[in-house]
Amino acid sequence: MPDLDGLVAGPDGRLRCGWAGPAPEYLVYHDTEWGRPLRGDQAMFERLSLEAFQSGLSWITILRKREAFRAAFHGFDPERVAAFGEVDVHRLLGDAGIVRNRAKIEATIANARAVLALDEPFSDLVWSFAPTVEPPVPRTLADVAAITPESKAMAKELKRRGFRFVGPTTAYALMQATGMVDDHLSECWVRRGG
Repeated sequence: MPDLDGLVAGPDGRLRCGWAGPAPEYLVYHDTEWGRPLRGDQAMFERLSLEAFQSGLSWITILRKREAFRAAFHGFDPERVAAFGEVDVHRLLGDAGIVRNRAKIEATIANARAVLALDEPFSDLVWSFAPTVEPPVPRTLADVAAITPESKAMAKELKRRGFRFVGPTTAYALMQATGMVDDHLSECWVRRGG
């Protein structure tokens, strides 16, 4: 299907954000998760971890490996991941089901420890950076930001608290993924009530 001002028509004929493309994993993620409010420390830790693993890769790679990530990182339970040691790092480096990047694996473990060290729920901390004024509804993909003042502030605060692999672009992707911002395009069926 041709790109219609940043939109694509899916196999069901519904218009979706152009990145949702033809892959079934993209369609399900776009339609059921992306841009929908998410709360809870474990769920938020999973999304942060997946966004960090995605850095430099395509999102479809992460979606296709998501269940393997969940198995390898014990459902992204911060307490269990924080207890990982060098034996676990070697186990993960040998797991072909996930992205085998030592820096990202070690960052995930460090981030689990940072979650546990917080004096407030992780989910609440992340949501404290949600924009107080709703940004304009994007009409095209070109209208969608990659970095915002809020994502810069979030990345800075998370780094201050010991988190790794959380630059402003990753922070904004986390904001999009967890519904802190709704970047579905104006004519996307999800934004229009899906």
